Amino acid sequence: MKEAGGIHIAANRKAGFQYQVSGKVEAGIKLTGTEIKSIRARQVNISDAHCFFIKDELWIKGMYIAEYREGSYANHEPRRLRKLLLKAAELRKLRSRVREKGFTIVPVRLYINARGYAKLEIGLAKGKKKYDKREDVKQRDSKRELDRMEKAIRNR
Repeated sequence: MKEAGGIHIAANRKAGFQYQVSGKVEAGIKLTGTEIKSIRARQVNISDAHCFFIKDELWIKGMYIAEYREGSYANHEPRRLRKLLLKAAELRKLRSRVREKGFTIVPVRLYINARGYAKLEIGLAKGKKKYDKREDVKQRDSKRELDRMEKAIRNR
């Protein structure tokens, strides 16, 4: 699937349900050769991943990139820590917001841009309460019902 942001590889659908995602930032990922080959083969999962700071660097943990099938002894570890590449100003902004109570950084989507680099869209997120999640489900159900009614009226 080709998009304005490049070729879509993976999305974190859980993030939209569990978190209120506010600001989104594009980050590069420091990868090895077999990792980028597995990403291009869409053998990746970002739904269990989260980002955190070690000193002044942003890292992602829990991102699954399957071992490359044709890889040799130099194959990568599927769930290793990976460094995210951002500008210093962006890192400072994210770090200051994460220090506030309730904020975290979650991966939203993974894609390959026009230049062929793997990019991770990360979002500053605040956890939703149970009642917020129920409200989202109600809105989604009512929207789906309205769409069905409109479709029925159009098809008469």
